[in-house]
Amino acid sequence: MEIEKNYRINSLFEFYRPLLTKKQENYMQLYYADDFSLGEISEDFDVSRQAVYDNIRRTEVILENYEKELHLYSNFVIRNKKTDAIRDYVNNHYPDDNNLLTLVDNLENIEEI
Repeated sequence: MEIEKNYRINSLFEFYRPLLTKKQENYMQLYYADDFSLGEISEDFDVSRQAVYDNIRRTEVILENYEKELHLYSNFVIRNKKTDAIRDYVNNHYPDDNNLLTLVDNLENIEEI
């Protein structure tokens, strides 16, 4: 459960990072991505451990609210599943069609553009 929650929060953070304040971004980056403890973050920012904890929990709620309204992460997951299904179909039925394989590759990488 905890691993799933961390993965989800990290994913939401990647999608909605630009909408966070600098402090929220810093705390979330350190806590979730860089695996800092609350104590380490509180020392770095010269605030209480409780202040860091509260900020992180509030930011988690903010990220979930953004997702509830905008659906960027859930739509990304759906697109990936559909793209995987297309890739599987193409690999099974048209393994020698390089043009089709390239089109599927481009579809998979469209969000990196």
